[in-house]
Amino acid sequence: MFNIYQKWCTKNKWKIDITNKVDGTIGWSKVEFIVSGKECDKFLNEAGGHRFQRIPKTEKKGRRQTSTITVAVLPIIENSFNISHKDLKWETTAGSTSGGQSAQKNETCVKLTHLPSNISVVCKDERSQKRNKDKALKVLSAKLSLINKEKDHNEKNNIRSNQIGLGQRGDKIRTYRFQDGIVKNEIKNKKGKLDKVLKGELETIH
Repeated sequence: MFNIYQKWCTKNKWKIDITNKVDGTIGWSKVEFIVSGKECDKFLNEAGGHRFQRIPKTEKKGRRQTSTITVAVLPIIENSFNISHKDLKWETTAGSTSGGQSAQKNETCVKLTHLPSNISVVCKDERSQKRNKDKALKVLSAKLSLINKEKDHNEKNNIRSNQIGLGQRGDKIRTYRFQDGIVKNEIKNKKGKLDKVLKGELETIH
């Protein structure tokens, strides 16, 4: 899914900055990134569950494999939430490889925690501690701003939970059917060609 987003950003000349990624058994199990550029608010259409259906090449009986990826989108607004410095806890560590070996001697990996809410963000993709700190503060500010907005509307669930749901069949916003080359927008009941979406042409299915 992230590869699709990278191609989409390239197509629209948007800047994409990875702030954090978690290794999984195959590729990344989680990735967080910031997108900036003209009309990048189109990403709001991506929030929700994305269901992928395919028949693996090793499958001899033609059984279909289904997996779900959940996407949350948090709009970042400059100075969107007034954070007191006394409420912040900064932690830094040296960057490391997926195998745990130290990749650099300088402590560039940053973890920022908002003490009153115990919300934390981690930024470790940049080699500069200052750039990681700047990104961490932006992401934390966006998260706190949305949570504060929800409280004003007496909503019990945070924005991320509302967007991604539980990853169940009824929570999905889009289905990617590799067996027949179709992508279906479950909300608008609209179909598009999978090959175009894989190239980053997401507007065809919005």
